[in-house]
Amino acid sequence: MTNQSLPTALDLPMVDPLPPETQKYFDICVEKLGFVPNVLKAYAFDIDKLNAFTANYNDLMLGDSGLSKLEREMIAVVVSAINKCFYCLVAHGAAVRQLSGNPQLGEMLVMNYRVAPLDDRQRAMLDFAAKMTTASTEIEEPDRQRLRDVGFSDRDIWDIANVTGFFNMSNRVASATAMAPNDEYHTQAR
Repeated sequence: MTNQSLPTALDLPMVDPLPPETQKYFDICVEKLGFVPNVLKAYAFDIDKLNAFTANYNDLMLGDSGLSKLEREMIAVVVSAINKCFYCLVAHGAAVRQLSGNPQLGEMLVMNYRVAPLDDRQRAMLDFAAKMTTASTEIEEPDRQRLRDVGFSDRDIWDIANVTGFFNMSNRVASATAMAPNDEYHTQAR
C-alpha cells in the first residue's frame, strides 16, 4: 500500500512510513472495504490524532450498545444531512444502504428522514438526533421521555447523544478541511 497525500484542501501528508499497527489497521480496511477511508488518511498526519479518532469512532459505532449498527448509521446520516456534510452523507449513506438492504432508505435519510418508512422507535431516535443537532439547548426531559416511551434505556439515550455529538464534530472537521469521500462509496449497495 502506498501512502497518498491527504484527500483534503489541506497539505498535511501522512506519516511515512506508517507505524506497523497503523499499517495493519489500514490493511484490514483494504481487506474489508477494498480501500482505506479518506478520513483515516486525513488523520494520519498525526498518529495520536488518528488513534484518538478511531478509538472514539470504533467505540461509538462498533461497541456494545442497545442501538443496532444500522440505527447508529441512520443517526450519522441524519446529522450529516442537517449539517450538509458531503463526506459523511456519502460514506454513511452507503452504510445505511448496505446494512438495511434498502437503497431507498439510504436515499430518503440523506434527503429528508421524515419521508422514510420508520417505526416509532427509529422516528423518535432520529427526531432526538435532529433536535440535538439544531437546538441542543432546547432538549428537555419530555424529549428523553419520548425515547424511553418507545423502548430506549437511559444507556441507549446516552449512546444516541454521543453518536449524534460525534457526527456533529466530525461533520464540521470534514467540511472545514474539504475532505472528499472515497469514490467507492458512491456505488456501494445500490
